[in-house]
This record gives sequence, C-alpha cells and structure tokens, in this order.
Amino acid sequence: MKMRPLLLAGLFVLSNGLLWAGTGHEDSIERLRMSSSVLHSIIEAPDRGIPEEVLSSAKCIVIVPHLVKGGFIIGGEHGRGIATCRTATGWSAPAFISVGGGSWGLQIGVEGVDLVMLIMNDHGFQHLLSSKFQIGGDASASAGPVGRHASADTDWKMNSEILTYSRSKGLFAGITLDGAVVEQDNDSTQAIYGRDRSFRAILSGRIAAPRSTIAFMNAVAATGRASAIAEANPGTGK
Repeated sequence: MKMRPLLLAGLFVLSNGLLWAGTGHEDSIERLRMSSSVLHSIIEAPDRGIPEEVLSSAKCIVIVPHLVKGGFIIGGEHGRGIATCRTATGWSAPAFISVGGGSWGLQIGVEGVDLVMLIMNDHGFQHLLSSKFQIGGDASASAGPVGRHASADTDWKMNSEILTYSRSKGLFAGITLDGAVVEQDNDSTQAIYGRDRSFRAILSGRIAAPRSTIAFMNAVAATGRASAIAEANPGTGK
C-alpha cells in the first residue's frame, strides 16, 4: 500500500513534465511566429523603420516580440526572443534568448512593444556567443538611427557594438537598454532542439535549423534580400 502514493507522485511529476514540455514548445513556436512578423514589418515600412545601411551591415539580429503589453515606464522588465547571425552560407539557426534587468526607456501606455537589437561588429558578436552579457557593461550599445537612410550620421559605423530599437504601432524608435542582461533561454532551446545547444554552436552555423523554425528562417532571408535590393537601387524609393 505504501507504494501507491509513491507511484501516484511519480505519475504526477511525469505528467507535469510532459505538460511543461508541450507548453514550452508551443510558446517557443509562437515567439518564432511573432518575431517573423517583426521582420516583415521592417521590410514593409522602410521610411519609418531601421535604415537599410544599418540592417545590411548587421552581423546578427535579435528580436524580443511583445516585450511590454501596457502600463507605465518599467525598470527591470523581462522578455524572451530570438537571435540569428550571418554565416558563410546565409543566416544561422535561431538561438533563444532572454533579456532582463536594467533601466529601459520604454514608452508609457503602449501595448505590444517589440525590441530589436542589431549586433554590428565582431566585438558584439563575441559577446553574444558567450551566452550571457550585460548591455552597457560588457557590450556597448546605443539607440539606433531610424528612417530610410542613415548616411548622415556615421557614429553607428564606428562606435556601436549593438544598436537598439523598439517598435510600437508600426513605428521604430531608438531605445536605451543600459544594464539589461542578455542570456541564453535554455528552456526554449531544449523545447525546439530537443537538447542543450550552446549559443556558439547555433549562431556560428554549426547546427541546422529545425523544421519548426523554417518560417522564421524564410522571414530572415527575405529581410536580407530586401536590404540588398535597396542598397543596389538607392533611388527607387522602395
């Protein structure tokens, strides 16, 4: 009779573990979908978004969709997102990240604020590969320029490891994230890849993108094609 409570407890733990795994996978897939939507918005609104020169120069793109869903200016907010980096053969498989802490310059009373971080040079890339770093501490960051072109302001080319943006209601704006910590989201990594995978292995292109991430990878590829076309045809207005 003593075995029955132990058996029931074991079944309870197992069922909860399976429920968490299923929920974690669904949450990760939804995050991929929302991140794809942010990428599409970059293409669709170049005049109000991230400059083409900046986007085409970025080594990595980090997206945290729906970071805030209303309220006042928040210090120490937390969000989860996706990172991908350029490799010799295209873009890397998606790596799952979390962002938390710091003092964030977010808008008041805004729903669905999306965060975009662009890693602009090798120093920023190495910080991202480390699986955990602090913005403003380990890696320098600044609010990114907005609009179709950024040629008038060249500081971002020389000084910025990371350019940061927020988006609300279709409009992008620079944002400061001093003190925020970016690190690997191990739960989502396991949910999508089925096991632990390091940032370095994923973002360096050594791991193939799982089938469940193909829609996101297509959105990343489309963003790259759009910025390349815009650079080749600067006077088209599209």
